[in-house]
Amino acid sequence: MQKKIINGIQQVGIGTPDADATFAWYNQHLGFDIRVFADEAQAKLMTRYTDGEVRSRYAILAMNLNGGGGLEIWQYTSRTPEAAPFEIQWGDLGIHGMKIRSRHIDQAHTTLKKANAKNLSDVLLSPDGNRHVFFTDPWDNLVEVVQDEYVFSPQRSPFGGVLGASIGVSDMEASIPFYRDLLGYNEVMYDTTGTFDDLRSLPGGNGEFRRVLLNHPPRQGGGFSKLLGPTEIELFQALDRTGQRIFAGRSWGDRGYIHLCFDIAGMDLLRKECAEAGHPFTVDSANSFDMGDAAGHFTYIEDPDGTLIEFVETHKVPILKKFGLFINLKKRNPLKPLPDWLVKSMRIHRVKG
Repeated sequence: MQKKIINGIQQVGIGTPDADATFAWYNQHLGFDIRVFADEAQAKLMTRYTDGEVRSRYAILAMNLNGGGGLEIWQYTSRTPEAAPFEIQWGDLGIHGMKIRSRHIDQAHTTLKKANAKNLSDVLLSPDGNRHVFFTDPWDNLVEVVQDEYVFSPQRSPFGGVLGASIGVSDMEASIPFYRDLLGYNEVMYDTTGTFDDLRSLPGGNGEFRRVLLNHPPRQGGGFSKLLGPTEIELFQALDRTGQRIFAGRSWGDRGYIHLCFDIAGMDLLRKECAEAGHPFTVDSANSFDMGDAAGHFTYIEDPDGTLIEFVETHKVPILKKFGLFINLKKRNPLKPLPDWLVKSMRIHRVKG
């Protein structure tokens, strides 16, 4: 492996008190109906972020074949996951919300209205004129639906998978190089400062912010890159107050957005690159973890404010489990995407909403 390859955002981690109910809601209302795995185990490697204790957990990985990243839905089974002890304000430090893509934003808005989605905004305009919608799910996680034309395999749902995330930072000049140089977000779609009409309905959203939307050029990816699609990261720095860390005093796996995960190849090169940039791996599964039906190599780093970024080099994914058919990515050219028909065959894991 001569270079690192970022295939896209594999998933956003969501800590929840009820993983099955969370999956059922996103399945029914947002089209995340592919349950790639459901696995119970101990998070033995995450003790750095779980108060030094090994915690038991139940996890579900859900995907949407319209295209985009998935949801890794985490539930502690050894303790009750804690919510933030304060109301999260826009500009606090960490992952504020995930961005979900939609080719049909008006239809998506109507669907959310029929679902009685909490705190549903009108269709809004971002600084570049793109249309988007905010709402909160039943567990108070903020979700943004963004007009985006990318599609992998057209489905009935007006929603696609994860397009990206909104992240609060304390120092934009320190954060941009992290996301640009390590993660490849080297295209600035806008960099603007002020107050913003589209944020006013959000807690703390009427403040003054520096707001930067980062994108990346077309990537030469392999594996599941066509399913994951292009992505974006939006960074927010509060200018009229000091943001709090969203996970201050809490553990990874508690309620809310616990990490942003990238599907990659070339972990050894990435390890060296992150260390040289001053962001060494804080967690490293070293070889291959096993999550029941799926396996791979995972690591974590922290952005300048401690927000957790996960990297996964996928080794094995189930396609037809009962027939023993798995995709073995270790034996494939990392720059060659899997055939569309093979990725679409993941519909065998579809759960009716």
